[in-house]
Amino acid sequence: MNIEQFTVKSQEAIQKAQQVALEFGNQIIEPQHLLEGIFQVDETVSAFLLKKSEVDAALVRERNRESLESLPKVEGGNIYLSQSSNRILLEAPNIAKKMGDDFVTIEHLWLAILETSSSVSQMLKDMGVTKALLEGGIKEFNSLDSLVDFI
Repeated sequence: MNIEQFTVKSQEAIQKAQQVALEFGNQIIEPQHLLEGIFQVDETVSAFLLKKSEVDAALVRERNRESLESLPKVEGGNIYLSQSSNRILLEAPNIAKKMGDDFVTIEHLWLAILETSSSVSQMLKDMGVTKALLEGGIKEFNSLDSLVDFI
C-alpha cells in the first residue's frame, strides 16, 4: 500500500482507525475500526452515501460500535492490520483507478469496505447497502461537488 495514493481525509481515516483500536483495547485493526475512522473524519460523504442507499447512518455507526465492543481486548503489544483491513486498503486504489481517479478518497474506501468480505461488509449488505447504490451516490455527490465548484 502506498499511502501517498490516499487523500488527506483518507489518510486521516486510517490514522483514526488506529486510534480507535487503541481506545477499544484492540491489537488488530479490523474493518470496524476503518469504518469508525471514516465516520470520525468525514460525516458529510458518509451520511450522503448512506442516505442515497436509504440506510440510517446513525444506525450503521451504532451497529458498528457494538461490533467494536465485541472484539477481543489486549493489553500492550504492537497494533497491526487484519487481513480484511489490509485487503480493503489494497483494493481501494484499484477501485479509484477503475473510476478514473488518481487518489483514494473516502468514497473509494466505502466501496472497498463493501466489496471486501468481512463482518462489516455483511452488516452493510444486510442493511441494504449495495455497490450500485454506493456508486450512484458517489456520482451524484461528485456532480454536486462539481456544481459547488462552478458556483
